[in-house]
Amino acid sequence: MKKYFPPSELIINEDGSVFHLHVKPEHLADKVILVGDPGRVALVASHFDTKECEIESREFRTVTGTYQGKRITVTSTGIGCDNVDIVMNELDALANINFQTREENETFRQLEVVRIGTCGGLQPYTPVGTYICSAISVGFDGLLNFYEGRNAVCDLPMERALLNHLGWTGNLCAPAPYVIHANEELVDRIAGTDMVRGVTVACGGFFGPQGRQLRIPLADPHQNEKIESFEYQGYRITNFEMESSALAGLARLQGHKATTVCMVIANRVAKEANTGYKNKIDDLIKVVLERI
Repeated sequence: MKKYFPPSELIINEDGSVFHLHVKPEHLADKVILVGDPGRVALVASHFDTKECEIESREFRTVTGTYQGKRITVTSTGIGCDNVDIVMNELDALANINFQTREENETFRQLEVVRIGTCGGLQPYTPVGTYICSAISVGFDGLLNFYEGRNAVCDLPMERALLNHLGWTGNLCAPAPYVIHANEELVDRIAGTDMVRGVTVACGGFFGPQGRQLRIPLADPHQNEKIESFEYQGYRITNFEMESSALAGLARLQGHKATTVCMVIANRVAKEANTGYKNKIDDLIKVVLERI
């Protein structure tokens, strides 16, 4: 018997679109680019040869079109893993649930999802301007812990090694981190030979969770030092951002391919930042469009 998804669980708008994104099933391409900034959707879509639809709802903007014969959907998520939870679940519903019967489709449709964003570098070899493809993501957000099967898709030994290294116990910087590997084939294709294949920490905030202290003292003042010094089987943590773990984790549970590619706009070790990065992000967009 097919699983039925009631209106309280899958909210469908009166026009047949999914609740938050306002996208209809026929609008979704198999190749998806996610960006945080809604304004960046237009920048990605400016390279399209054709456009089928342009949709806007809250911080979620979507354009579907073609680039060199490839049908691609670009969608903004806004900031944070909580928004990625909305976007990935609604994209998966559009691909794999029949909106007329509210039942799962008989044939699984796999999406290929690449997030393009910005990040803070955490190593001397990730200076401002570096492209980092997240081969592994570390979630400081706790999102995946709400889903069955998280242990089956996470790297539990690496999780334990990191938690021991950080020395977090009780409610200090809780919840405990989770570690998820991105799809290897997609990482190989997107990263190519000219990107750093990194370990990315997705934080639950921009300030305290990333070790930034303004007027409120940090619970663990040595957090960033410990993160920067962590090493596991040759891996070092390369960068901070705020979405990669939810994307990689949910995609793994849903059966989709996903990874995150970021341009470093600040290096925490060198204490340098580039606020004029927006002129450079288009170069990364063009690389992803070529390789997706």
